[in-house]
Amino acid sequence: MDKPKQILEGSRAISQTIKNIGPAVISAYPITPQTHIVEDLARLKASGRADFEYVRAESEFAAASIILGASATGVRVYSATSSQGLLLMAEAFFNIAGMRLPVVMTCANRAVSAPINIWNDHQDVMAVRDAGWLQLFAENNQEAVNQHIIAYKLAEQLQLPAMVNVDGFILTHSYEPVRIPSVELIKKYLPDYQPASGTFLDPQSPVTLGAFFTPEHYFEVRQALHEDLRGSLELIKKEYKLFQKIFQLPVGGPRPLIDNGLLEYTGPKKPETILVALGSMVGTIKEAVQDNPRVGILKIKVYRPFPGKEIVKCLETAANVAVIEKSVSLGQAGPLYTEIGGALRSSRPRLKNYIVGLGGRDVTTKMIKEIIKDAGRNNHYLKFIGKI
Repeated sequence: MDKPKQILEGSRAISQTIKNIGPAVISAYPITPQTHIVEDLARLKASGRADFEYVRAESEFAAASIILGASATGVRVYSATSSQGLLLMAEAFFNIAGMRLPVVMTCANRAVSAPINIWNDHQDVMAVRDAGWLQLFAENNQEAVNQHIIAYKLAEQLQLPAMVNVDGFILTHSYEPVRIPSVELIKKYLPDYQPASGTFLDPQSPVTLGAFFTPEHYFEVRQALHEDLRGSLELIKKEYKLFQKIFQLPVGGPRPLIDNGLLEYTGPKKPETILVALGSMVGTIKEAVQDNPRVGILKIKVYRPFPGKEIVKCLETAANVAVIEKSVSLGQAGPLYTEIGGALRSSRPRLKNYIVGLGGRDVTTKMIKEIIKDAGRNNHYLKFIGKI
């Protein structure tokens, strides 16, 4: 990074990064805990420190529709939302992916109603995980900054939308040391957006976006969207490597054995137990296992496309795997656990699921240590760990 570290609130770190990336149009509707991001962007615009068009919207559905329309004209766009706001966006959310628009959005992850709850879990993003978006998860605010820059590069190369997930309050309202790269450094990695002819609305070269498709053609379009998402796994690894080279990121803490943009593994080469998780909870897990030589940590950075083969390769040497997640597919199990189980397709290693942190319930080191002890037992496959 070319700038010194600053102590910034996570929301402000994200807004400063978005300003330096330089979208042409921003539209959002305030919702806790996303509000500070868009408040700061509005303040930057009002003070003359940013030249993007900031469009006020009367709802999240309107905001999503506005950025859909703006992106369709061939410009870089941005929005942010959370929880019920993301659910209100759902119709436009699916349309953005189906129209192959490179929209980038922040989701400040928060529980969904009812009952009403404003604290963090991952039930909002999991409700739209099949919409066709790239989905990245940040452990800390520096990673959130980095992932937004990478998200634009991926979205604009792939003609696919991308969402960066940051845990509400835990990251959005926490102050951490971060480096915000300058406009000049960002442009070395992310050049100005220049969409190809035929991919956006242009009176000089008319095209139709979001047309009516009969069964004869709809199937192939959805298959192509799926295959392009799956095919982006190698590009994500390539772009992450390039990002590291240009930004020369320092490594904090133990150097990961695996760090390829899709996932990160830290711990012994032959662990007895591996703990798998998304988002800021990984920081708590690292604290809990720092003195345990038998336990490894697998952090999933990219949830869509799902890096199944890479995950299996990392897990296959462990005797026990504990998937710890802040979401539950009601009536089944945790969504991350279900997908890892489908990727493993075998009884080894022992795979168990632990649901924690719903509605913002604290996830403590004591809980993580309890999970480590339980992971090797022959009992349940799904357990809710809520007692602090």
